[in-house]
Amino acid sequence: MARNAMTASAGGAEEGESGKVVFAAIASNLAITVTKFVAAVVTGSSSMLSEAVHSLVDTGNEALMLVGLKRSKKAPDERHPFGYARELYFWTFVVALVIFAGGAVVSIYEGVEKILHPQPVESPWINFVVLGVALVMEGISWMVALRAFNASRGEAGVFETVHASKDPTVFIVLFEDSAALVGLLIAAACLSADLALDQPVWDGIGSVLIGLVLAITAAFLAYETKSLLIGESARPDLVRGVRALLMEDAAVDRVNEVLTIHLGPQVVIVTVSLDVRDEVSGGEVERALARAERRVKERFPEIRRVFTEVRAADGNRDHDPTEGGRVVVATPRGLH
Repeated sequence: MARNAMTASAGGAEEGESGKVVFAAIASNLAITVTKFVAAVVTGSSSMLSEAVHSLVDTGNEALMLVGLKRSKKAPDERHPFGYARELYFWTFVVALVIFAGGAVVSIYEGVEKILHPQPVESPWINFVVLGVALVMEGISWMVALRAFNASRGEAGVFETVHASKDPTVFIVLFEDSAALVGLLIAAACLSADLALDQPVWDGIGSVLIGLVLAITAAFLAYETKSLLIGESARPDLVRGVRALLMEDAAVDRVNEVLTIHLGPQVVIVTVSLDVRDEVSGGEVERALARAERRVKERFPEIRRVFTEVRAADGNRDHDPTEGGRVVVATPRGLH
């Protein structure tokens, strides 16, 4: 699916911002995970155990995203001539699967068990202290992710920006942290109901609700990252810019098609089909293509390669120049 236009920013700055967001989330979740597990063991709370599993899954997911960020920077080789940029999209899709299998399923199972076999929560005040601390720490991580997200979205809406983004790391951390905050509020509400009504079943209900929040989050992230993994076109202003730059050259009669695909947040491949003017020789075509490639690369540094198919303006292709026709070039050209 094509995504809507959004403001382009420098690749290095985006990668640095992504790494900062992920590291902040890992540091926060590590501390929260240990605290929640201790509280779950001491109190026997199903909701707190679900929250502990949730934080553990989040920590593992952020580690997976760091793996993706690192591996996506590997240099191209013979087996992968276009590089490894799509590794980031693969690992972020794995993150969505882990949220569902490791978070949602476990939480719902634990909640159902507690509903069927309710047990009173011991020392409930411990849970409220832990939830309060976790709320502060998750809130800090969420603010870091939100600032990075808002920096990229401009005037666009939240879901429009997520749908347009080619860098999944920032919006995945933001939605994970948002789900964590919702989960904390659910846990606090259900533990309060358990304490006020003296009905331990509310603890299990809280665990099930947390699992459902995780399942919805996982489904949304899987949907968005699947589209990136399959391959999405570049933003419309880049496509228009490439077309305009090609048309500026006097040798070009018409640009028939500009096809683009993102291999990573800052890695774009372009395929162009164009017609050249009747009077242009083969040598002039080559020089025109070289000029166009230079301008395209200077204007859009994220474009790594351009493959160009050149046709005669009258539609004849591969015409023999010895028979009085023109030289027609149909060759891929790379931008490195």
